[in-house]
Amino acid sequence: MRAPLSWLREYVALPADVTGRELAARLIDAGLEVETVEQAGADLTGPLVIGRVLAIEELTGFKKPIRYCQVDVGRANGTGEPQNIICGATNFAVGDRVVVILPGGELPGGFKIGSRKTYGRLSEGMICSVRELGIGDDHDGILVLPPVPDGAEPPGTDAVELLGLRDDVLDIAVTPDRGYALSIRGIAREAAIAYGVPFTDPAGVDLPAGDAAGEAYPASIADPTACDRFVLREVRGFDPAAQTPMPMRVRLHRAGMRPVSLAVDVTNYVMLELGQPLHAFDREKLTGPVVVRRAEPGERLETLDHVRRELHPEDILITDGSGPISMAGTMGGLTTEIDEKSADMVIEAAHFDDIGTARMGRRHRLHSEASYRFERGVDRELPLYASYRAVRMLAELGGAEIVPGVTHAQAPVEPGTVTMAAAHPGRVAGVPYDRAAVVRRLEQVGCAVAGDDTLTVTPPSWRPDLTDPNDLAEEVIRLEGYEAIPARAPRPVAGRGLTPRQRLRRRVGRALAGAGYVEVLSFPFVAEKDWDALQLPAGDARRRALRLANPMSEDEPLLRTTLLPGLLKALARNVGRGFGDVGVYETGLVFRPRSESPLRSPRLPVDRGPTAEEIASVEAALPDQPERVAVVLAGEREPSGWWGEGRPADWADAIEAARTVAREAGVELTVRADRHAPWHPGRCAALYAGETLVGHAGELHPRVIKAYGLPARTCAMELELRRLGEPGVVRAPHVSPYPMAAQDVALVVDAAVPAAEVEAALREGAGELLESIRLFDVYTGEQAGEGRKSLAYSLRFRAPDRTLTAEELSASRDAAVAAAVERTGAVLRSG
Repeated sequence: MRAPLSWLREYVALPADVTGRELAARLIDAGLEVETVEQAGADLTGPLVIGRVLAIEELTGFKKPIRYCQVDVGRANGTGEPQNIICGATNFAVGDRVVVILPGGELPGGFKIGSRKTYGRLSEGMICSVRELGIGDDHDGILVLPPVPDGAEPPGTDAVELLGLRDDVLDIAVTPDRGYALSIRGIAREAAIAYGVPFTDPAGVDLPAGDAAGEAYPASIADPTACDRFVLREVRGFDPAAQTPMPMRVRLHRAGMRPVSLAVDVTNYVMLELGQPLHAFDREKLTGPVVVRRAEPGERLETLDHVRRELHPEDILITDGSGPISMAGTMGGLTTEIDEKSADMVIEAAHFDDIGTARMGRRHRLHSEASYRFERGVDRELPLYASYRAVRMLAELGGAEIVPGVTHAQAPVEPGTVTMAAAHPGRVAGVPYDRAAVVRRLEQVGCAVAGDDTLTVTPPSWRPDLTDPNDLAEEVIRLEGYEAIPARAPRPVAGRGLTPRQRLRRRVGRALAGAGYVEVLSFPFVAEKDWDALQLPAGDARRRALRLANPMSEDEPLLRTTLLPGLLKALARNVGRGFGDVGVYETGLVFRPRSESPLRSPRLPVDRGPTAEEIASVEAALPDQPERVAVVLAGEREPSGWWGEGRPADWADAIEAARTVAREAGVELTVRADRHAPWHPGRCAALYAGETLVGHAGELHPRVIKAYGLPARTCAMELELRRLGEPGVVRAPHVSPYPMAAQDVALVVDAAVPAAEVEAALREGAGELLESIRLFDVYTGEQAGEGRKSLAYSLRFRAPDRTLTAEELSASRDAAVAAAVERTGAVLRSG
């Protein structure tokens, strides 16, 4: 909402020295969002005066019309002689009143005016258009002022003051709950409260006695849920050629509206002033009584934007005997619009349902200044006053005759009240407000207040947003001043902090970052084609995904059931930008529908808190949302350099990333060979915590790599954090000060026996003295035998409280080998 300061001053007695910026600061303190303050006309300097054209000489011999004009500018030029001015416009004649800027003046945009010779004549100034004056967009011709009575506004009158060319304009972003601020009336009321000065309500006028004469044009309301007040007034004998006064045109332009004609300008002016949208119908084009109702099946309406619209049964319409003539509160119909011949008009003002108007506008993708206001709530008491203000202006400015009587159809609406403890605003703000301050602030915004400790508050008709005690508390707090609320740092409650799950997540992130991985955050949305790209089989549970009702992109309408698609796309983007050696990870939720979940979540009431059963019903309708961590890596894991060749990332690095995560949860993973999409069938590992499958790791399938455009041999890991068990307290390992003793063993086993199974047997047999075990060689040559392999392990032993003896070392080693022989059929290799 753009509000000229001069317009606000008509209804609020602001101090004479208050500027637009000072008023904006006060309004911001009161909770309004003033985005900018435009100093319109600040770069305009005079002399800029009213002139009267005395003579026009048409110059010939040029490619365009050129006129040499004599213009009476009074004594503004110091001599009283006519001013000679060259002008290329042709839309004025001798005797017309124009705006002239004399030499030495400057127009907006830094356009300086001087005397100069052009087209063979001396031009002493310039006749201005509305665009050159900064009060409109029309540049087809110069500005011709309407005629005035003799003696009024003589030549030489200062045009800056007369036309209001200098003004401060506040541009206010109105939030949806403050529809009253979409009017000069509403902003002026806020300004009056901010400065503690009197406010004159432009709607506070006495209605004419002629309203008792009966109805104007007949009308009725067929659907009270669509409209609860409908007012019609009628004027006759309007002069279609009457022009809009320049000060009104300037104000409309400053407020962001384009002047059209006097009849249209009047309805727009009253809407901006009072906040009540109006519509003017051509009386001669109406047929039969007017009815407000919902649309019927198959109805259509061609609106003023020349679009023929198929109407929906919930659309709110204004109709007559011919059918729909307007989309109520949004846009009128083409068949009843006023034109350059309209002399008899019916002015409509109404109070339409805000939700119905909003839905209709969104349904038809049709938005207007009127619908913008109705969606946010319009004062129900305004239609009578706004319609009277409009017909009175049409009579005063356009010579119309006001037809006695008014059509006033309405449905009864009980005024709402809100009960609030007088101390409630103070409890909300944390600052005590006495009852007198609370009552005074509520009365300032128009509320009627009764009661002592418990207040019964009746909000004003222009504040439909005040529906509960917190709304009222907000009014008190903002008017008392947000700056009066002391700033205090919140005090943490003892014993609170991160949950064990949150601490585990942070530890996992730090561990992966320390291992060289970079965290990424991807959107949790995927497409069905991702399942094909991942080579998921037809019956895979990961293909069963939830579809969003209103997705951000139609290309990705599903919620992810695995973290891999987002990570693989992030890897592909990095590779595409020249970063080939990449390791990234993500921790986040996946969404797995439950087979027993209902199709829709229950809709809970909002007038009370939910019960435990209702909360359980909502949770039962939600999908399972386990937290997972995933890693993808490609290129060199260890970079090349002067030290030698690097090492490419492989499946073992993906498994090690899983072990890094598991160690933060205090879990040791068991690795087993597996076949699981999207991994390579021969290079895929299943990860177990005890007997619980927690995830998979390995090298991706070549088809997956091709589908996502990834480097060859790209590897990935994904596991579910909650399957690692409840996170415990991480304790630092005990560091023994005694020396370590190493023993190497080589075992020959069948080629099908997993190395991890042999390692587990060795670890179990060695007992508590074993500190670590590492596989350092695999041999499958002739000496191992056909179908056999040799696995060489390095075993490190250490005691926490003493130096190991040779006997203890040998016993532990022999026990480890014996366990491996018993469980895997291994044979100790000698030599």
